[in-house]
Amino acid sequence: MTPPPFSDTGDRSHETDYVVIGSGIGGLCCAALLAKYGYRVTVCESHYLPGGAAHSFQVGGYSFDAGPSFFLGIGGPPGDGSPNPLKQWIVYPPEGGCFPNIAAGSAYEDTILRRGGPEALRQWRQLDAAMKPLQTAAGLFPAAALRGDPGVVLTAARFMGPEMLAMGGVAPLLTGPFSALVDRHVTHPWLRAFLDLEMGGSAAIIDALVRGLQRNGGRLLLRSHVESVLMEGGRAAGVVLRGQQQQAGSSGSGAGGGGGGGSGRREVIRARLGVVSNASVWDTQRLLPEGAAPPEWRRKAEATPALDSFVHLHLGIDATGLDPDLECHHLVVNSWQGITDPQNVIIASVPTVFDPSLAPPGKATVHCYCAANEPYELWAGMDRRSPEYRAFKEERAQPLWRALERFIPDIRERTELKLVGSPLTHERFVRRHRGSYGPGISAAGGQGWPGPRTPVPGLSVCGDSCMPGIGVPAAAASGMIAANSLAPVWSHLAMMGELLPAPGAAAATARR
Repeated sequence: MTPPPFSDTGDRSHETDYVVIGSGIGGLCCAALLAKYGYRVTVCESHYLPGGAAHSFQVGGYSFDAGPSFFLGIGGPPGDGSPNPLKQWIVYPPEGGCFPNIAAGSAYEDTILRRGGPEALRQWRQLDAAMKPLQTAAGLFPAAALRGDPGVVLTAARFMGPEMLAMGGVAPLLTGPFSALVDRHVTHPWLRAFLDLEMGGSAAIIDALVRGLQRNGGRLLLRSHVESVLMEGGRAAGVVLRGQQQQAGSSGSGAGGGGGGGSGRREVIRARLGVVSNASVWDTQRLLPEGAAPPEWRRKAEATPALDSFVHLHLGIDATGLDPDLECHHLVVNSWQGITDPQNVIIASVPTVFDPSLAPPGKATVHCYCAANEPYELWAGMDRRSPEYRAFKEERAQPLWRALERFIPDIRERTELKLVGSPLTHERFVRRHRGSYGPGISAAGGQGWPGPRTPVPGLSVCGDSCMPGIGVPAAAASGMIAANSLAPVWSHLAMMGELLPAPGAAAATARR
């Protein structure tokens, strides 16, 4: 039975089995699966909307994605004969002009041949052949079978048939950095730069995850800022919420860290079995009281390098006379050197191409952004209410306007609603440390993504600071792995029997 919601003014203190900090995709996946396992689960979200970096918001009749809205690889596998429009985009290279890129076998190869030449195509085919066994192995062993304890031997055993055993030779590649595979087969400079453009994005799955959580009795508390993890008897035993008066008067920063002025009675949610943090690796540390975590683990977590942040343009425009064949996704590359340099790669989406309901009649929604290449240092310490801040936002948004003019030349005249987002915007509303896109963990440098377990008893973690890493599918998988690791292995096995196809069916699908 779904428990009654808490009112905006009522006391949110209660006892549950698990508290999940943050309603990003990882946190919601973890919470929904824990609820399906039969646990009482409460998700605490600081924002008034769920979804973290994947949440959507509405302004003036327009609907926008807060984070990346670039979709690639949705639908069947490349080359399946049905090129999904979400697997197509227009690339605007530094040499001028543009070319379509379609994530389907023959069309993708044609792009590589035309833009990079025969040697680039030869190297791509080498890499593609090397990836085939990895694709087969991944299809034979679903992420839902993974957990972070020795019980994985039992959950994995179901899939260790002859087909999977034949994949034993590629096991090091499955767990190693993809960059090592690229380094082995690709030296062509244009092809390497082109492959670096492959990016993931957010999807409108938040509502479905919330429904799954609530249908199985879980709670989602919005406007519920976690101030700290409650430690009792040396273990994480719940969370302390910022008082509601205090929260209303303080913007705070970080996924849940930071105090802030104001008054208001604090409320405590006790977690009988444990706490799961979907906050970033840095923000999770700020939530822990001094001395709660082993010093070396804390130092290592705080020293995790952070990727850069975003500059966003969210626009509502007059769609009168727009090209009826306008594509949704556009990718502007200002230089093939230094792909990750500030404002070098700019991504734009016109989601109303697929869903006109995202804007009023006769209008269109446009989202343009620099992802993970805007230095936070440029913005640190600025007053968001100052004229200097507003002027700097306009200055840093100019490359985005120029990118949009590549395919909508009169975009400035068409604009009726304009929102400019900075790293400080991302930090404030998405509760991200320094507005970061995520941890800059490089497996090639000997680093690895941590699993769901932590050295703090009762505390688990999920999200894009954990294995498998950054991106919507990876964050979702991290939440699933965290929930599986907290459930008894026999419950995990029962869930797999309900949700996953028989191994024979999976193998047949992988072979096709």
